[in-house]
Amino acid sequence: MRLKLPRRIPRRPDLWPRTWRRRPAATLLFVLVVAMVVVVRARTPAGSDYERCQNRTFRCVYVVDGDTIDVAAPDGNRPNTRIRLWGVDTPESAKSADGEMYFGPEASAFTKSCVENVDVRIVLDPRKSRDKYGRLLAYVYFGDPPLMLNEEIIARGYGYADTRFDHSWKQRFMDLENRARKARLGLWASIRPEQMPAWRQRYEDWKAGASQPGP
Repeated sequence: MRLKLPRRIPRRPDLWPRTWRRRPAATLLFVLVVAMVVVVRARTPAGSDYERCQNRTFRCVYVVDGDTIDVAAPDGNRPNTRIRLWGVDTPESAKSADGEMYFGPEASAFTKSCVENVDVRIVLDPRKSRDKYGRLLAYVYFGDPPLMLNEEIIARGYGYADTRFDHSWKQRFMDLENRARKARLGLWASIRPEQMPAWRQRYEDWKAGASQPGP
């Protein structure tokens, strides 16, 4: 009678390739690099700007100037997201590389009084979400009942309706500016053309030319 030998127990496969076991230092370095990549990706917000920010509320942690703020929302490797108020342009403050402009400090102080260290709601325009500097373009709402900061700046004469780009509220902002200008609110009380931003001076010249009667 032939004895049945036990079946050979298969050898458990090695968890690490033989090459890695021969080079433990290189293996350790590889593992560390993979771990770092995982950590970085975990800290980087996923999805588009709309998925991250549309109709969401964040704390305004810093006011750069009248039309630019930082909110506490991670943006890539940065802890905060810089927001450029869509459709409005305020005079530059002393922080600007171009130097302080007429009514710049007043515009910056107004924005600070409205939203600095305040929770704000971000609304994006479907046409465009970033400018050429990588800043998020947004309409910013604050207060209860909520007010749109972009509108308030223009309506109170702290900034201009920016006509250089199309957006959903362009005509509304132009109408608000016309009212503020007629009422001589804010900067419209005594500003001279040469005190306006360069783009606005060109726009004023164009308007003056367009209003001239033809030959």
